[in-house]
Amino acid sequence: MLLTILSVPALKAQTWTHHADIPYVPDGHERQKLDLYVPNGEGPFPLLVWIHGGAWRAGSKDRPRGKEWLDKGIALASINYRLSQHAIFPAQIQDCKAAIRWLRAHTDEYRLNTDRLVVWGASAGGHLVALLGTTGDTRQFDVGDHLEQSSAVSAVIDWFGPTDFNQMDTMDGDIGTMHHDAPGSPESRLVGGPIQENPDKVQKANPITHVTKKDAPFLIVHGDKDPLVAHGQSAILHKALLDAEVPVIFHTVTGGKHGGFRDPEVARLGSDFIRKHLFQADNKR
Repeated sequence: MLLTILSVPALKAQTWTHHADIPYVPDGHERQKLDLYVPNGEGPFPLLVWIHGGAWRAGSKDRPRGKEWLDKGIALASINYRLSQHAIFPAQIQDCKAAIRWLRAHTDEYRLNTDRLVVWGASAGGHLVALLGTTGDTRQFDVGDHLEQSSAVSAVIDWFGPTDFNQMDTMDGDIGTMHHDAPGSPESRLVGGPIQENPDKVQKANPITHVTKKDAPFLIVHGDKDPLVAHGQSAILHKALLDAEVPVIFHTVTGGKHGGFRDPEVARLGSDFIRKHLFQADNKR
């Protein structure tokens, strides 16, 4: 009997180490943890930080974007933060900033170069990374430990994040499927009450409120048929950044909805942006 021997390709050795469920707040909430993926080698490695979406009331750090960069010498952190059912705004941005400060305080231990740190988020995560990018020159959301460390970032990738909650319904047009002005909307739950009754919190949660010429460069991507977060939410942020002379790229995905983009330009722009700010950046924040 002849035996057919099949050649099986060798499995590729994993070139990075996964550090799971690291608390970035001592004795904190169960959501105040991050995952850290570090390439094998001496480093130090520039850092990409993923912040998940989920309407500030769902989502997880467990399936981050950006893992393809690990083999290219970039470390990746993925952050959980308290959701709106756990704590209202500004708890979410306070958590993100606490995680950034923790990462900076542990650069030597994990071989990180946090002078080159890009944040990337989608939807609610896009809102939070936009806030990180526009509040690097203020300490108003910095609370807790490692306050000697900066929570500023080198650059921001904002995928279809909300900005001005009060304009979300008026921008939806005929494609909107969510009533953002409702008392039970994700935005109302985030600020702890109907958005019309909490103008100060809505303003504070709006990245545009904090825009200055010192802000980090932005890449903004948004579909023009997004039924959940109107395309105009990114358009007004883009204008505010341009007016402040902040470097910004705004790409509209024609026919794009709430993610799931098939436009190859999205991947090209993201790759070029990450390479520029993590491999070529010489600015220290």
